Amino acid sequence: MTKRTVALRSHPATPFVLLAVSFLALGTLFAVLRVPMPDAVVYRAEGASVLHGRDLYGFTITEGRLPATYPPFAALLFVPVALLPVPAVKLVFCAVNALLLVWLVRLSARLAGREAALPRVCAGTALALWLEPVFQTFGYGQINLALACLVLWDLTRPPGARLRGAAIGMATGVKLTPGLFVVLLLLRGRGREAATATAAFAATVALGALVLPAASVEYWTRLFFRSDRVGKTWIIDNQSLRGLVARALHDPSPGPAWLLPAVAVAAAGLWAARRAPSERWGVLLTALTALLVSPISWSHHWVWCVPLITVLLAEGRRVWAAVALVCFTARTMWLVPRGGDGDLRLAWWQQPLASPYPLLALALLAAAVGDPRRGRFAAPPVRPPLPAARQRP
Repeated sequence: MTKRTVALRSHPATPFVLLAVSFLALGTLFAVLRVPMPDAVVYRAEGASVLHGRDLYGFTITEGRLPATYPPFAALLFVPVALLPVPAVKLVFCAVNALLLVWLVRLSARLAGREAALPRVCAGTALALWLEPVFQTFGYGQINLALACLVLWDLTRPPGARLRGAAIGMATGVKLTPGLFVVLLLLRGRGREAATATAAFAATVALGALVLPAASVEYWTRLFFRSDRVGKTWIIDNQSLRGLVARALHDPSPGPAWLLPAVAVAAAGLWAARRAPSERWGVLLTALTALLVSPISWSHHWVWCVPLITVLLAEGRRVWAAVALVCFTARTMWLVPRGGDGDLRLAWWQQPLASPYPLLALALLAAAVGDPRRGRFAAPPVRPPLPAARQRP
């Protein structure tokens, strides 16, 4: 390594330059490819439906004929973007997701027990941008980073903080998957925070019902039970346990072959999260469990890879960290045959390539369940400080 290389790495401006170059590269790539950001367009249409009194769940939009799939409360939050033209909406989503990614990296460091300085946060953000779930979140114009930040911010607040749990309830009101963190609060003896989260979620449902009564009845009595409306659950985009089982069995509707393992995984994952020796692993195991047992977990839902990799690196678990980094950057699911029913006709050796995220999550859960207190995910020992006379200046 040359002196010039060492000087470049140690230069205080290097992390900021790296961050700027990373986002510039992303913006250039999106402009060249004319990335459509379809989910941002759907969110804009949801807000417009509220503004103009149209049927929230009666439209489809974009080339993929995408419908509104979130609870009515989410549509209320999207009203401001309905006032903007589509190009401006895309720019806003990119800018907001950029800020949220910076926040997520910082929250991930806090979850790992470290307060990262701004240069490290910038460097981490520049690298995290190219993790497949994060990259896809930007590409689709998704809100995954916002939901992860709400949950992680709430869970890393000081014990006894005012209204702790409310952000989790709000996130659940937008998208139901974060609701599993309410169960985590109960299991870890934080009943007051669980009650606050439940009350916040109930408030989102009540607000949605007040403003959009017909849409609320339709969603909570009919659409809530129709996961197929969101998309085909067997395509490789779906990195949940259900997608894995459907592709492995070559069956688009695996039924009990998926449901029974999902119940077992949910029980095992929550048990491991409850008994996790550190709060950080309780949070991460709950996140992995939620992503596994949800009927649909598109690849961009796995932005929890950012805190996962951060914690693994902070705890010195280099093998697991390396495996996770490869898993979330290799994009192997996009290399296997797909299109039509090709996702259901994969050879046995293509199955791991098609389902890298659920397989990694299952491996992590198995390691945690195997020995939750003394095993791989026990909190690393805290080294006592050196005596004052022996400390380096």
